[in-house]
Amino acid sequence: MPLDDRGRSRDDDAFDELFVREWPRVVRIAQQITHSLPRSEEVAQDVFLAFHRRFPDELPERPGAWLHRSCARAALNDVRSERRRRSREEREARLGTVPAPDPGEVAAAREEVRAVREALGRLKAGQAELLALRYGGLSYNEIAQATGVPVGQIGTRLHRAEMSLRREMQHAARN
Repeated sequence: MPLDDRGRSRDDDAFDELFVREWPRVVRIAQQITHSLPRSEEVAQDVFLAFHRRFPDELPERPGAWLHRSCARAALNDVRSERRRRSREEREARLGTVPAPDPGEVAAAREEVRAVREALGRLKAGQAELLALRYGGLSYNEIAQATGVPVGQIGTRLHRAEMSLRREMQHAARN
């Protein structure tokens, strides 16, 4: 591959342009799921690194779609991992192996956000992904490109995903 006068390939420049263009949206998608700017930036960084490793020589046809979908999945995995870690720490705290959490930190935690994140974690992966992409700011067309679902089905699938999320929230509230 020919290099420019800075010793970089044209693909490096294309990746840099893609990064500048997509970074804010990828972070926003992750933040809608994690509700934490630092965690969402970590997720976004991991997604861009994975993208660069997967496509080292040439950008794919729709790089934004790949990034958006991968970000939603990575952020959902991050939320699930956090939930498992928290559950493990609570279990260990009950056994007395780990000091109890700081009451100030516990009070600062927002119950509604936690409930939504947990409910998202219990949804089917495709439903959680659709919700994450939509609330991450993507249009129906962009969601269709990212998921491979026909654009005419996005609204229906989003509605079903939202209904499933509501049912999960109601079920959790009853228990």
